[in-house]
Order: sequence, then C-alpha cells, then structure tokens
Amino acid sequence: MAAGLEDVRIEEAAAAEGPSAPRVGGIDIPEASQPVHVEWLYATALVTVHLLALLAFVPWFFSWTGVVAGILGHFVFGMLGINIGYHRLLTHQGFTCPKWLEHTLAILGMCTLQDSPARWVAIHRIHHKDSDHQPDPHSPLAGFFWGHMGWVLVRSRDHRNVHCFERYVRDLLRDPFYLELERRHSWFLVYVLHAIVLTAIGFAIGWATTRTTAGATQMAASMFVWGVVVRTVLVLHGTWAVNSVAHVWGYRNYETTDNSRNNWLVALFSHGEGWHNNHHADQRAAAHGHRWWEFDMAWWVIRGMETVGLAKNVVRPRAWRD
Repeated sequence: MAAGLEDVRIEEAAAAEGPSAPRVGGIDIPEASQPVHVEWLYATALVTVHLLALLAFVPWFFSWTGVVAGILGHFVFGMLGINIGYHRLLTHQGFTCPKWLEHTLAILGMCTLQDSPARWVAIHRIHHKDSDHQPDPHSPLAGFFWGHMGWVLVRSRDHRNVHCFERYVRDLLRDPFYLELERRHSWFLVYVLHAIVLTAIGFAIGWATTRTTAGATQMAASMFVWGVVVRTVLVLHGTWAVNSVAHVWGYRNYETTDNSRNNWLVALFSHGEGWHNNHHADQRAAAHGHRWWEFDMAWWVIRGMETVGLAKNVVRPRAWRD
C-alpha cells in the first residue's frame, strides 16, 4: 500500500458512511456552493479560452500542422496528464511509478487548464465519497449544466483553497512538489508557459518552411489556436462529460450507490474514462474497461508502462480476479 493511502481510501469511506442507495430525482447544488458566488478567476479563464477557440473557424488560423498538434496534444495532455496522471495515478493510486514520471504526468495535467494536481484530486475524491448526493461537487442531478461545467464557475467553501481540502490530499501534500504548487498557485503559470513553447515551436516550423516572417507568424497563430486553445477546450469538455453525460446516459454493469453509467461515446472521446459505472464500482482499478469490448486506451498505456517496468503495483479490476 502506497504511503498515505490509508488517509484517502475514499471508496471505502463511502461504503462505510455514505448513502446506501442511488439517488432518484433532482438535488440541490452543494451547500458549500450556496449562496452562489461566481469564481471570477476561473470564469474569466474559461470564457476566454472558449472565445479564442472560435478563431478555429477563421481560415487564416488553419494549418494541418496545428490540427495534428491538437490531436497529439489530446493524447499527451489529456490522456497522459489527466486520465492517467491526475486520475488513475494521483487520485486512486491504481499503480505506482518513479517520482520523476509521476511529476512529469502531473505537469502534463497542468497543461489542460484543469487546476493544480492537489485541488483536482481533492474534488474528485469528494465526488466519489458523496457521488450523486447533495454534497457531490458536480452531480448532474443538480442540473445538467451544473454537473458539466457550472460547478467550476461557482465558489465552493469545500475546495476554495488548500486549507479547505487538505484532509483529502494529505498523501500528495507530503510531497514538496505538490505543496509548492499550492503555495504559489503556479499550476496556471505552467499552462501559460506550455502555450508559449508550443506557439514558439509553430513559429520555428513556419520559418523553416516559408523563410518569411508572415509565414512564421501564421503558423505560430495556427499552433496556438489548434494546438493549444482548441485542444484545451476539447480536453475540458471530455473530462466534464464524464461528470455529466456518464451520470445520465448509458448502461450499468454494476449496482452502485450513485447514477454512474458506462457511455461508449464518452469512453472513446476520453480514452476510456467513460466506462464510468465500472470505475465507480471498482475505483482503485487502473483499468476502467472491464469487458473485452470496452476499449480503454489509457489502460493499455498503463499496461505498456508496466511491461517496460515504469508502472508497478498495477491494480486489476476485482471482476478479473473473481
């Protein structure tokens, strides 16, 4: 058992003290988010990135290089950073890996505009503890828009700062790397720096292929719009769809105390995260696809890491062991 895991076995705590049956009907937004106050920092950043993404409809910003960068970024930052790093490794400790790799995955996750590792993990652990019941930070039973992204725009007393949520992430905060990120709020700086680097790479490619300032500028702009902004928006909505769509539509392999569903479209878009009922039934398992046809790309990457010795103590689903 990894150090600190005894503090964060939220799935076991939920079984011991949480609600005993799935919630039927609507619920109020969490008490910690009432009265509603807009979290202006997050709202401004999210509105800005969505508005900038509309530049993708302007032909001048298009290039196949930018599109390919966006697709690759969806895998690198979305799958490696969020699905594998933030979620299956840091939140649920479904496997272990060298610290340098863990920190690298966390840095990739910060490049998605989804908050610091510790805050993301804390919110997700709170979600599992009270899933689809009133304290859940983002249940769609409080409204589909709320469950999808509305909760991000509203201030919550449960996870406003590290003092509010530290009890959920004591294991992470023992690591000076994650603690320093919280003290300096530097996760956003990581996002900005990665955007600058990718834009500069676009400029270099444009200069190498056209030898003109105009060509280099156009390629840099294309890389920024497609490789950074559009990709960021797609990864954001992929993650949010797991919270919203996969708690409303789909099928269930397991009876759980929440409304989690397996949704094949969300699973394809989020590299396996959409097999959400499977995940809620067996939260530490590093594999979310439990049946042979439930394709889970993130699992196969973890499996590859295990094969070459980069991932150890990989947790298999109980259904595979029974």
